[in-house]
Amino acid sequence: MESNMMKPASERVPDSQYQNLLRNILEKGVRTPSQQGVDAITLMAPGPIRFKFENGFPIINERNMAPKESERLPVTVWQQAIGEICGFINGAHTQEELEKFGCYWWKSWVTPEKCGKRGLETGDLGPGSYGAAFHDFPTADGGHFNQFQHIVEQIIEEPQLRTHFVSPWIPQYIGRGKGKQQKVVVAPCHGWVHIRIIDNKLTLHMMQRSGDTPVGVPSNMVQYAALTMMLAHVTGTEPYEFIHSISDAHIFVDQIPAVETMLSREARPFATMTLNTEKKNLFDFRKEDFTLSDYNPHPGIAGIPVAI
Repeated sequence: MESNMMKPASERVPDSQYQNLLRNILEKGVRTPSQQGVDAITLMAPGPIRFKFENGFPIINERNMAPKESERLPVTVWQQAIGEICGFINGAHTQEELEKFGCYWWKSWVTPEKCGKRGLETGDLGPGSYGAAFHDFPTADGGHFNQFQHIVEQIIEEPQLRTHFVSPWIPQYIGRGKGKQQKVVVAPCHGWVHIRIIDNKLTLHMMQRSGDTPVGVPSNMVQYAALTMMLAHVTGTEPYEFIHSISDAHIFVDQIPAVETMLSREARPFATMTLNTEKKNLFDFRKEDFTLSDYNPHPGIAGIPVAI
């Protein structure tokens, strides 16, 4: 395990970027209807949030992302987030496959009704989902292209390039309208990844189409920061910075009480995350290869609504 790119916990400064993002949406956003039937306060392109690893791992402290594991679920929130990204880069696109990686939260989106409407088997996120796009992107000759395998190879061979880019978007499976049928239960919200290597330091910029800022975004922060660490390790570079941009950043109106609670809490320094450096292949990493320490969050907030 290693975390030597991070300053000692006592030397890290509190980070209030997530609180500033929430406040910005509430103050400058516009109330809009949503596909899920719950109005949302929406702010387009509020600007990136940037996290240098020397100041710790970007897991929020405004609510507890590491509640005790329960009999119902043998994993906690941050572990599910890392399990999900590990599953996606390995091509997982069903509830059963994702559960093998330790991610359980897709059940409400892969119901018989939602899957049947799209001509999918129950439990299948669809061929337009993240796992399919990342691992098995369809090619013109009927084959498949593994985007992350290619990116690892390209970084090692040509680290100076500006074209280390991954996309979760397969347009023909996502469009709606007359005569069209979606082949995905949820159009990908995150996962446009641009990687840059400068002075052997890896910066990962994740661009997000749509961000449920109180619930989804904190998990996205965890999983793409973890991906930054994994990619840096297998390419022999230093995990330097994770940058997170959101196009449609929103807070659903029934989430506002929880947001106000988070905004009332003091900012605290980030935690430490260590990675199992014995793993050498990107596709071999699992949630168990990450260890969280120095985490001092505010209490959890039970029952934050999730729009489905």
